[in-house]
Amino acid sequence: MIQLKNITLRRGNKVVLQEAQLTVHPGQRVGVVGKNGVGKSSLFGLLRAELHQDAGECSLPAAWVIAHVAQETPALNSSALDYALDGDKELRQLEVALADAEARHDGEAIGHLHDEMARIDGYAAPARAARLLAGLGFSETAQQQPVASFSGGWRMRLNLAQALMCRSDLLLLDEPTNHLDLEAVLWLEDWLTRYPGTLLLISHDRDFLDTVTSHIAEVASGKITLYTGGYSDYERARAERLAREAALYSAQQKQIAHLENFIRRFKAKATKARQAQSRVKALERLERVACAQVDSPFSFEFRDPDSQPSPLVRLEGVSIGYSDIPLLQRLELSVEAGARVGLLGPNGVGKSTFIKLLAGELAALGGKVTRAKELRVGYFAQHQLETLREAESPLWHLNRIAPDVREQELRDFLGGFDFRGEMVSSPVGPMSGGEKARLALALIVWQRPNLLLLDEPTNHLDLDMRAALTLALQDYSGALVVVSHDRALIEATTDSFYVVGEGTVKVFEGDLEEYRQQRLEQDRARQQAQRQEQQADSGNAPMVDRKAQKRLEAEARQRLSAQRKPLEKQLAQYEKTLTALQAEKGTLDTLLADEAMYQPEQKNQLQQALKRQGEVSAALAEVEEQWLMVQMELEALS
Repeated sequence: MIQLKNITLRRGNKVVLQEAQLTVHPGQRVGVVGKNGVGKSSLFGLLRAELHQDAGECSLPAAWVIAHVAQETPALNSSALDYALDGDKELRQLEVALADAEARHDGEAIGHLHDEMARIDGYAAPARAARLLAGLGFSETAQQQPVASFSGGWRMRLNLAQALMCRSDLLLLDEPTNHLDLEAVLWLEDWLTRYPGTLLLISHDRDFLDTVTSHIAEVASGKITLYTGGYSDYERARAERLAREAALYSAQQKQIAHLENFIRRFKAKATKARQAQSRVKALERLERVACAQVDSPFSFEFRDPDSQPSPLVRLEGVSIGYSDIPLLQRLELSVEAGARVGLLGPNGVGKSTFIKLLAGELAALGGKVTRAKELRVGYFAQHQLETLREAESPLWHLNRIAPDVREQELRDFLGGFDFRGEMVSSPVGPMSGGEKARLALALIVWQRPNLLLLDEPTNHLDLDMRAALTLALQDYSGALVVVSHDRALIEATTDSFYVVGEGTVKVFEGDLEEYRQQRLEQDRARQQAQRQEQQADSGNAPMVDRKAQKRLEAEARQRLSAQRKPLEKQLAQYEKTLTALQAEKGTLDTLLADEAMYQPEQKNQLQQALKRQGEVSAALAEVEEQWLMVQMELEALS
C-alpha cells in the first residue's frame, strides 16, 4: 500500500504539505482534488521520488511499477504504434534480449525468453497498443505515422497511450482529459474502470471523477483528507462539514436558493423538451456542487447585454476552411438571441473553425453571413491567452478596455476572479495557465457580449472556478455557443446541440446520453463492417477469369486515382499555407525577441505583434491538424 506519515514538503519558501497523512490500498482508484497550487502535482512528484519530503515518511512497495504521462514528446521518426509499445519497458527489454540470443544462436536462452514473452502476453502487445490508440482517436493509418508528424495535442495523447500501455502497479494521471475530445474521454473512462492496479488521478472534471474513482483525496491547507466514494459523494460529505461551520452557512443557503429559483424558472419554460429534462437533472446535481463550493474565492456574473437583436448571426449556404479548401460546407444555421448551443463532434472535424466563423475571425469561402448591427461577441479560446501582455498586470488589461471606470470598481470586479491584493498589479507573464484563463474570461465578462463563444473554456480551470463559471453562465441572458469536454458544464448551461462532422453542421435532436449511445452504435457498426470485409478478403469471393480480373483491377486503379487527385491538391495547398504561416511566425518570434520592441514608443506595434502571434499560432495548429487528416486519407488509399 501507499502510506504517507506526517509528511512535510516544501517547494522553495512555500510549505505545500504539513504533517499530511494518506493511506491508499492496492486496487483503489483515488481522485486527487484541490485548488490550483495546493500541492497535487507535488504529491505525484513525491510518489515518483522526484521530490523528497522535508519530514515524515513516504512508503510504497519497492517492486511496484509506476506509470505516468510524460509532459514532453520527442520528435521521433518511429511510428505512433511503436511509441505506444515503448511504454511496456519489460517487453522492449525482452525483445532486445531475444534478438541478442538469436544472433548468438543460444537455444536455451531463446526458449527461456519465449516463455517470458508468453508470460507477459508479449505477442499480443501490438494488438493491445493498437486498441489503445484507436480508443484515443488514432486511425489505423495514423498509428503508422511518425511521432514527429503529430501536433501538440495529439502528442499528448501518444504520451497517455504510452502510460496506459505500461503494465503498471500504480498509474498516476495528471489532468488526462485536457487534450481529449468527448469520445476519447468516454473511452478512457471505460478503460480506467477496468484498470487492475492502483490509480491516482488529478482531474477537474467531476463527471469523469464520478465514473472512475472509488475514493477522493482532498488536498487543502497542507493536509490530505480521504473520502470514500466518487466526486458526488465527496461533495455531499464536504458540504455537510461546511454546513456545520456557522460562518459559511448563510452563503450556502444563498447559493442553494439561487439554484432552486433558477430550476423553477427553467422547468416552467420547457418541461417537455429532452434537452430541458437533461439540464434540469444537471442543475439539481449542481445544487450539491454549490454546497461544496460555498467557500470558493470566485464570485462573478455576466451583466445583461445592452441589446439582444435576433438573429445575431445567420448563415446561408456558407462554406469555410483554409487556403480555399472548404472544411465545412452548405451551412444553413441561425444563432438566435438567447440560444444556448453545445457543439459536439470529435477533434479535427471543424468545431473551432465554426466558432471562428461566428466570431468573425475567419471569413467564409462562400455563401452569405449576415451579422446583426448590434452584435457584440465575447470569444474565448486557448490561443487568446497568448495575446495577453506578459509585462502588464490584470488591472492594466481591464483598465485598457474601461479607461473611464474608477480603479476601485475595477479592483472589486477582478476580485470576483480571485485577483486580489498584490496579484491585481503583478505582471501576467509568471502566472499559471489557469490564472491567465481567468483573466481572459474576466475581460470578456466585463464587455457584456450578446453572443458568447467558448472553445474549451475549462482547460486549466480548477473545480471552484468551473463551478463559478457554470453558475454565471446559467444566469447569462445572451446567446451561448460552447465547445467543451466537461459534460457537467455542457449539461448545465446548454439547451440544444449541433453536431459537427462529415463536412457540415447539423442540429442534433437529443441530449448528451443519446449522443453517447449513437456514437457507440456507430462504432459497433463500423467494427462489424470491418469484420465482414476481412471475411470477404479471406477467400469467400467468387472466382473470376483472368481477363475480367485485369479489367476490374484497371477500374479500381482509375477509381483510386480519381479519389487521390483532390486529396493531393488539398495536401499541396495545406503545405503552401503551412510554409507561409511558419515563415510569418518565425518573423514575429524574431521581432518579439528584440528588446527594442518593448520600449514605450513601440507600444502599439508590440500589441499588434502579440495579437498576430496568437492568431498565427492558432491557425498553424488548425492547418497542421487538417494536413494530417488528409495525409492519413491518402495513406489509407495507398
